[in-house]
Amino acid sequence: MSSVFSKIIAGEIPCYNIAENENYFAFLDISPLTKGHTLVIPKIEVDYIFDLEDDVYLGLQHFSKKVALAIQKSIPCKRVGVCVMGMEVPHAHIHLIPFSSMSEMNFANPKLKLSANEMQDICDAIKKEIS
Repeated sequence: MSSVFSKIIAGEIPCYNIAENENYFAFLDISPLTKGHTLVIPKIEVDYIFDLEDDVYLGLQHFSKKVALAIQKSIPCKRVGVCVMGMEVPHAHIHLIPFSSMSEMNFANPKLKLSANEMQDICDAIKKEIS
């Protein structure tokens, strides 16, 4: 069975696509902790991030850095935090979370409820900054 992320990559489930290349995909989290909260995944479906082949893992980190720098340019924040938990979906993924205080990185916080227009505006702003 394909993970929800594999279905997003295949276009079976819509998303707010930030960036992609032949190996990696970045899209807005639909239940964000903060505006601009983005998920970055390899296109191959591997459950646990540390089970990725070294070249895929390093490529994922490099791709995530490009996305994080674009988030930082487009979303008001002090930093872009990185979190890897990997329990929610059986597909390796990295959370990139713009934040200005440590409390914003708490996954127990209530998730934001943003309109489709807000999500699209955030997506477009980040996409514009991808180099």
